Formats: sequence, C-alpha cells, structure tokens
Amino acid sequence: MKQQFTRRNLLTTLTGVLAGLATWPVARTAKAAVQKFFVSTQAPGGYDPTKHKWLMAIDVDRCIGCGLCVEACKKENNVPEGESYFRTWIERYTITKPKAGSGETRGEVFVDSPNGGIHGFPPNTIPKDQILKSFFVPKLCNLCQHSPCSQVCPVGATFDTPDGAVLVDPKYCIGCGFCVQACPYGCRFLNPITKTAEKCSLCYHRITRGLLPACVEVCPGQARIFGDLKNLSPDDPIQRFFESNKAQSLKPHLGTGPRVLYAELDKEVR
Repeated sequence: MKQQFTRRNLLTTLTGVLAGLATWPVARTAKAAVQKFFVSTQAPGGYDPTKHKWLMAIDVDRCIGCGLCVEACKKENNVPEGESYFRTWIERYTITKPKAGSGETRGEVFVDSPNGGIHGFPPNTIPKDQILKSFFVPKLCNLCQHSPCSQVCPVGATFDTPDGAVLVDPKYCIGCGFCVQACPYGCRFLNPITKTAEKCSLCYHRITRGLLPACVEVCPGQARIFGDLKNLSPDDPIQRFFESNKAQSLKPHLGTGPRVLYAELDKEVR
C-alpha cells in the first residue's frame, strides 16, 4: 500500500530526531529560523510588537468566582467544550481553622474548580464555622519570560513575542505534547479537534487592535487588570495596580519569570 505523507506526519516523524538534537547548534538554528520567518500571529498588518509591553494582573480580593471570564474566553477563542479544555479558569481555595490545641494558625487547604468555574461555584460543602478563609483565584498562562514550553517545542511553533506574549502557531504545531508536559502551571492542552497545543494568548487578535482581552472585558469585579507598560495613560489601571499592591507571581522559585502578576496572593496558592 502506498503511504501518504502530509506536512503534519512528516513533522511528527522528525520530532523525535529534533528532540534528540535539541542541544545541537544546528537544531537550535533551524528552530530559530522557523520562529523568525514562518510562524505568524493574529496581529493586523502594521502592528509593531516592539512598541508595546503587555501585562496582565489579578487582584484576587476582587474575584467573585462568577465564571463570566471563563465563558467569555471559551466563546471568543473557540475553546472546545469539556472539563479538560480551558485557556483560563478559576480555582476556589478554602482554608479551614486549625484544630484546637494543634498550635497551628491554619488547618487544611481544599481547592476545587468545577468545570473550570464557568458556571460559578456551588455553596461550600465545608461548614462555615470551620472555614478560616475562602477565596477565588483566576488562572491562565503565566506568559513566562523564560518559558519552558517554548524551550521544549521541537519545531518552534511556540514562541515569545517582543511585546510580552507567548504564542502558538497552529500551522506549525505538530501536537507532540512536549509543551503541555513542560508547563509547570498546567496552562496548556491539546485541542481534540485541531490536534494542536492551545493556551491563553492574551486574546492577541484583540489587544493588537486596541481591545481588551475578553476575560478582562467582562469581569464585573475588575479583578483582571490589563495594560501596556510602554504606553501608560495618566490614570492607567495597570499603573494604579502597582501603586496600590505588592505584586507577586505564581511559583517564583521556578525562575520562569511569569508576566502575570497577582495582588493579595495567599501563600497556599500554587
């Protein structure tokens, strides 16, 4: 039987070879060439990424767990239905009071995220008199400055942009899943329809046209703050965020340099 070759299965075959050669200069050069000349974004013509520096910040105290951001993201980006496919989601953290006589200041920590929080959250099953603290934490791609996902991509389909985004070009992604495994924040998945990797892109097709990311646009509590550090207005929300809060990132010990920052982040959040 004559075997048919497509670009995808040819690249898939080459993946193992490229992965093995990942440390070789020739492989790195080839990967850089793909990123420089072939991968594309959804930015309009004339958009100059060197004149922008996008940043997302989260004020945890403002999140009410309504799930509108999750729903808006799914619709805006055609994210598949199902409990395993999210570009952004919300987690509820519940910290119980310590047991009497334990000497501890806190009890156990419980985290739930029913269907990514897209329909909000049911009443907490832990009795109120046992709860020390409960709060919601929106999650998304952390847009790392030293992104493990782009480092392991064997074909250069995942790449960093000069304006602070980390993107995936589905035309070149071969669906090997290396990036999904490499992400320490669990922010990627393989699209069951396209068979390519997906994650938050900051709604790159929107922000490069002067619009806000869909999740920021619909957030009723203004828990999600978005801005351009190279083009700050006098009363810019992202500037007010830094003036009013001590910004923190998730898992700073990993050295990935997340560009998604949080305010009022409890030490139990991971």
